[in-house]
Amino acid sequence: MTTSELIHSDLRINSYGSYLRRRFSCRVSKVNVDGGFTCPNRDGSRGTGGCIYCDNSSFSPKETVAVIPIEEQMAAGMAYHRERLGSEKFIVYFQKFTNTYAPVERLADLYRRALDHPDVLGISVGTRPDSLAPGAIDLLSEIARDRYVCVELGLQSMDDAILSRINRGHTLAEYLNAVERLSGRGMEICTHLIHGFPGETREGFLKTARLIAGLPVTSVKLHQLHAVENTRLAQMYRDGSWQPIGVDEYIAAACDFLEELPARVSVQRLYGSAPLSIRVAPNWNLKNNQMWYAVLNELKRRGSWQGCRLDRAVRAA
Repeated sequence: MTTSELIHSDLRINSYGSYLRRRFSCRVSKVNVDGGFTCPNRDGSRGTGGCIYCDNSSFSPKETVAVIPIEEQMAAGMAYHRERLGSEKFIVYFQKFTNTYAPVERLADLYRRALDHPDVLGISVGTRPDSLAPGAIDLLSEIARDRYVCVELGLQSMDDAILSRINRGHTLAEYLNAVERLSGRGMEICTHLIHGFPGETREGFLKTARLIAGLPVTSVKLHQLHAVENTRLAQMYRDGSWQPIGVDEYIAAACDFLEELPARVSVQRLYGSAPLSIRVAPNWNLKNNQMWYAVLNELKRRGSWQGCRLDRAVRAA
């Protein structure tokens, strides 16, 4: 498809929702489930304590807890999206912690149970670049022969110094290796990125868009760094060693990023929020859809769109 066919004329980006509608010819929603996984950056195999910002309750629906069978979690999520959005089909999103970090037999059981529902088109699996054993990739590739599969890799930053500073527990090289191993296996690849890390510059963040442009990544998720209770980042905010970026800076950086991002890469998320009860900073008091449109309105004000810097470079050449 051409850029003009991929970029929504009003949104000025290739939104993931629009992509799913084009692909499946109906309204599709992602339904979060908790499969009861842990993380190698918590259990000692790669590290302990987790990332300095990580508290999974800050971005997971309250109905998704591991003690509830995934079938019940799915039913609750589907009912919500049917009523709120009129969704007809669903992608089950294994979200919390590292959802390939288990024996392949357990993975197969959970993934197959999710796929058994007649209204489920496929699965999306959140994981880390260092937690993709050959058996897990083979399983996902087998499922992808006739079902939708997206592997969501948490990169967060391409700067190894920042990855070390935030106790991420993996390197850029491990991310690139994971992308290479997933490529050509029938799966889509989503990359998660965060802006606002201590020591990060906007130019450093924009380099990641240029990195993504040269990889077989099919979608991205962006959000601002925010601190929630019971994390090391919250302590850093309170002792003054970390200062969050402002909302205007984030909007400008997100738009700059989108202008560098190829139109073929769909955009799943532009903002992250946490429940008020555990939110520490920043307190922008914006809902997800409000920030979404703040970014899109800034693109409109600029007269720009996703990938426009690439388009202009091609024309200039």
